[in-house]
Amino acid sequence: MKKQNLSQQTARKLYNLIAAEKRLAPGEKLPNELDLAREMGVSRATLREAIRTLAVRGVLEVRRGRGTFVSAQVEEIDDFGFSDLERLRPQLKDLFELRAIFEPGAARLACRRATEEELADILAKGAAVERCIRAGQDRTDADREFHAAIVRATHNEFMMRLLPTINQAVATAIAAGERGAELAEDTLRDHALLMDFFRKRDEMGAEYAMAIHMRHSMDVLGIVEG
Repeated sequence: MKKQNLSQQTARKLYNLIAAEKRLAPGEKLPNELDLAREMGVSRATLREAIRTLAVRGVLEVRRGRGTFVSAQVEEIDDFGFSDLERLRPQLKDLFELRAIFEPGAARLACRRATEEELADILAKGAAVERCIRAGQDRTDADREFHAAIVRATHNEFMMRLLPTINQAVATAIAAGERGAELAEDTLRDHALLMDFFRKRDEMGAEYAMAIHMRHSMDVLGIVEG
């Protein structure tokens, strides 16, 4: 099992500060980011990665324009399970194999079938993901909404039924924590290429761009197809 990286260690410390030391109560707002980073002896970027990890797992809630708060349900989390990416890898492998098969085709169909309103929605949601990444905010919801907008634009009922699985894959990958900064940078670049093909209504380009995005994500997460 791999040693936890600094952001994972910080997430564990922050969780212990909440759950074990009781220094932050359910519903309470986290201290100023700069002050908290100094207290924990890490950079603000590392703290943000840790907060993203805790937010995905339901310990923290990031409220836009208001700050980050301890979840009201934090005491109901019995086993937080900070074990690192190795624990998640088998699940990620299965989820990303499905995504690699399904999402490139979905991108091709969406590029062909999307109404002008749906196309505008895809582009707007892609821009929202970019804003979250550049601001160092949790992008889980924005990323899921982006991929969901693409699937909806396929106008295929059975593809829509796969959305919960796609959502789970997105959240699990972001929660993994390991090499999160690299994954975010790849997402910025890959999404920009994908949206460019959507703007042009280039079906094959969109399909290839989504396939490239899946491949990059799998490489960063260390997922090897057997």
